[in-house]
Parts: sequence; structure tokens; C-alpha cells
Amino acid sequence: MLWGKGLVILQKRVAGLSAASLARFVVHARRAAGLHGRVNVLIAGSAAIQSLNRRFLGTNKATDVLSFPDSPESPARRNGVNLAGEVAISADVAVHNAAHLGHTAAEEVKILALHGVLHLAGFDHERDNGEMARKESALRRKLGLPGALIERVQRANKKSLRSRAIAPAARRSTA
Repeated sequence: MLWGKGLVILQKRVAGLSAASLARFVVHARRAAGLHGRVNVLIAGSAAIQSLNRRFLGTNKATDVLSFPDSPESPARRNGVNLAGEVAISADVAVHNAAHLGHTAAEEVKILALHGVLHLAGFDHERDNGEMARKESALRRKLGLPGALIERVQRANKKSLRSRAIAPAARRSTA
């Protein structure tokens, strides 16, 4: 679906999510993040996301969300389109995470879209000492979304580290 501020492609459907509702959300997220330019969004299966991850980032695995900022040499720029970038989201991962975390798949896709938009706006949670996490948390609340992606990953990593520190022998014996 083409809308005034970008393109949404639902290659794989997600319950409770339409191209129009996601397009409206992305416009709000883009504005809230201070990002200028169009944002295109692809919702696809994990195999398609894995293919994009392998082709463009050299990582041969599926993931939840990928962000591709536009470059000055892109065809869009040469044709006068103000494109901020593109976001690709795995519907399969979104559905799985939503069931695990107790919210809807549509909400999970929006959480992932917000995360991708923040990357397009220049945030990088791997290098910014928590700046992106704070921004994502604030925008999540503002946009009415459940737990932010970065917060969940940080909690999961802490739990993983604690479980390894508490019971390393148990982990080895079950392998």
C-alpha cells in the first residue's frame, strides 16, 4: 500500500494489522522520532528476512527487524524522493514474540517498526550508552505500545547471565 509518506508491503499477513493501520503508525513514529523523509516497510516471513540479512549484512540468519537507511547515491534520491530508509520485519518472529510476551502480534510489529525507525533516525543501541533505549521507551509510552525491544533484550541478557552464573554445572549436564 502506497501512502503519502512511504510504502507498506504486507508480504505476510499479521492478525489485527492492515497496511493502512501500519502506515498511520509509521507516520506517527517517524514524526515522534524526528525523522524526515519517507519510510518504506516490508512485513515478510523469516526466510525473506534471512535472505535480506545475508545479502546486505552478511549474516545468514533470520532476525526480527532490519533497517536500511537511504544513501545519497540511491535511485530514490536521484529521482527526487526524500526517502529516510526502509524497514523489514519478520512476521514470524513478531507472532512468536507476541505470544511469548502476552500482547498482540500487531502491537509487536509496531514495536519492531518503531525500533527500525529509530535506527533510521541514527540511533544505535550497540554504541550509544542507552540513549536509544531511553528514546524507545519514551516513544513506546507516547505511542501506546507495550515493552520496548531494547528493554526486553537487556532483561533477557541479564537473566541469561544470571542463570549461567547460578547453575553452570546444571547447564553442562543437560547438554
